[in-house]
Amino acid sequence: MLFTADHEEPRRILQKFIAAEINPFVDEWEKAEQFPSHELFKKLGNLGFLGLNKPTEFGGQGLDYSYALMMAEELGAIHCGGVPMAIGVQTDMATPALARFGSDEVRREFLAPAIAGDAVACIGVSEPGAGSDVASIKTSARSDGDDYVINGGKMWITNGVKADWICLLANTGDGPVHRNKSLICVPMKSKGVQVARKLDKMGMRSSDTAQIFFDNVRVPKRNRIGEEGKGFTYQMIQFQEERLWGAAACLKAHEFIINETVEYTRNRKAFGQSILDNQTVHFKLAEMQTEVELLRALIYRAAEALVAGEDVTRLATMAKLKAGRLGRELTDACLQFWGGMGFMNETPVSRAYRDSRLTSIGGGADEVMLTVLCKMMGTLPGAKQ
Repeated sequence: MLFTADHEEPRRILQKFIAAEINPFVDEWEKAEQFPSHELFKKLGNLGFLGLNKPTEFGGQGLDYSYALMMAEELGAIHCGGVPMAIGVQTDMATPALARFGSDEVRREFLAPAIAGDAVACIGVSEPGAGSDVASIKTSARSDGDDYVINGGKMWITNGVKADWICLLANTGDGPVHRNKSLICVPMKSKGVQVARKLDKMGMRSSDTAQIFFDNVRVPKRNRIGEEGKGFTYQMIQFQEERLWGAAACLKAHEFIINETVEYTRNRKAFGQSILDNQTVHFKLAEMQTEVELLRALIYRAAEALVAGEDVTRLATMAKLKAGRLGRELTDACLQFWGGMGFMNETPVSRAYRDSRLTSIGGGADEVMLTVLCKMMGTLPGAKQ
């Protein structure tokens, strides 16, 4: 069993925190197109939620991955997608490789403050010409004595406007594209780092997302995570936790929209009866609730395998794919049942419709997930069997 009685107290604390410290302010943050990340992360850090499965010697709780998954699922109860995504970047996207492969020195400098909530982190992989195609990134980190000199740019960087440091994937050599990259921790205040602009997004409005340029940015080689040239491999491992997190964070968000839609359609009358009384409506909502439970079972199975030390590439990829597809189908169906009100930005279903669309794009598009699965099945044309 994935969750035990030991998970219940941190779950209760997190639920209470979301209800008191986040949800009352979500509408305000969405309107402002930002939230107080340093303030909120510090509160989460004080409660121990930014390092549940991180090493105790750097301030983490030293728990297994099931606790991180519990947190991801509960964050889905936040009434927007931007805030949980920003938290997830800190805990499950920018820091897993650092926690797993970083030297003690680099973990003290970058991981410990991220766990404490004293620093906001972001992950720098995507570029204007290389989103899901990670191997094609152009950002370079040229060796110069004991330093790297970084040039290039990153795009769609969540937390990028306010981040204190970035976990940057860059080319550190001229060899094969899967063996010439390294992950490097770069302070955002370094000379030559420029946050070019805060991006205007369709959804996830309360998270700050940036385009970032690097112009001869000099950082010490000691800031590299693990071995030089292993960055692509480390990032692929890190992606598994990111994709599972992204899927798990959808669960309660989907259930919230189903419940809101039930309530709205029960009270909304048309042609002499409530909208909910139409069989097409209540049948569809029952079907969507069933799909959420099926997704939850897949996510839990993947998490159990991860805790057991197994390779979860296949299951995490399936979960990410299914979560994105379900988010599109579910929010579209629910919005339709809200009618004209569903098209208004003031309704939760409209926000969910906009926010959930990212799940099929970020962290690897649906088509990339399908390619990974076809490779594993031996059905991809041209792939080695």
